[in-house]
Amino acid sequence: MPELPEVETIARGLAPLLTGRRVAGLTVLDRRVFQGDPGEFEHLFSGRAITRVFRRAKLCLVEVEGGALMAFHLKMTGRLFVTRPGERPEPHLRVLVALDDGRALHFTDMRRFGSCRGFAPGAIESWDFYASLGPEPLELDAAGFRTALAGRGGRIKAVLLDQKAVAGVGNIYADESLFLAGIRPDAKADRIPAAKLDELFEALRDVLSRAIESGGSTIRDYRSAEGVEGSFQWTFNVYGRAGEPCTVCGRALTSQKVAGRTSTFCARCQRASFGS
Repeated sequence: MPELPEVETIARGLAPLLTGRRVAGLTVLDRRVFQGDPGEFEHLFSGRAITRVFRRAKLCLVEVEGGALMAFHLKMTGRLFVTRPGERPEPHLRVLVALDDGRALHFTDMRRFGSCRGFAPGAIESWDFYASLGPEPLELDAAGFRTALAGRGGRIKAVLLDQKAVAGVGNIYADESLFLAGIRPDAKADRIPAAKLDELFEALRDVLSRAIESGGSTIRDYRSAEGVEGSFQWTFNVYGRAGEPCTVCGRALTSQKVAGRTSTFCARCQRASFGS
C-alpha cells in the first residue's frame, strides 16, 4: 500500500492544488527518506512553477517548468497533502515544499519506508528503477498484456507483482483480479491459455478502474490528498477475507504465501491448471 489506484487518486487530488503554483522553497527534515543532495534539490525546483502532477507505476511525480521532477515513492505509510498557511504540520513530516501562496506540500511517512528524489530534466530515465518499469496496465490492450507476460514462468501472482512486467499492481489488486478471472494465484503464468490471460487482463482493468473511482482502498493508513479514506475495500471479494465465504459459491476462502505475500483465493472458483 498504496498501489496504482491510491497513487492515481493522490496525484489527481494534488494536481488542481499544485499546478500553476511556484515552489517558494524546500526543506528536507529527514535525510533517511531523501535520496540525493538537498542543495541540488533546492536549485532544481525553487522559484519554478509546477506544471504537472501525475503517476507512473506507484510513483507520484511533480514536474516543474523546464522538466525537473520530484518523485515520491509512498511505500507503506507515505502520505502527500497540501496544508493551508499557518496550519500545524502533522507528525512524521519528512519533506516540505513551500508554495508561493503560503501553502505547502507535505510528505509524511511514519515508518520511513518511502522516499523522495529530485531529478534534473530527463535524468529520471537514468534511474534504474524507473527505467525497469513495465507498461501501465490501463494503457495496454489485451495483446500488449499477453506480450508483457510472455516468457515469464513464475506463478501468476508473482508475475503481476513484478513491476518489470506490468507497473503499479500490488497485493490487493492482484488477488481481486485473479478471483474475477478464475485463476489461482499459484497458477504457472506460462501455462495459462491466451483466452484466460485475456480474461485476466479485462478483470485487472475493471478492478483498477473501479478502485480509482472509489478513491482507492483504505486498510490502515492510506488517505487521499484531501485526507479522505478510500472505499473500494468494502467491495473486496477475496483480499483479507481468508476463512470467510466466497461471494460466488459460499466455500470458505483459502490463503497461502505466493511471492512472499499472503494470497487469498477460492479453491473452487479459481483454477491452478488449464490443461485440455
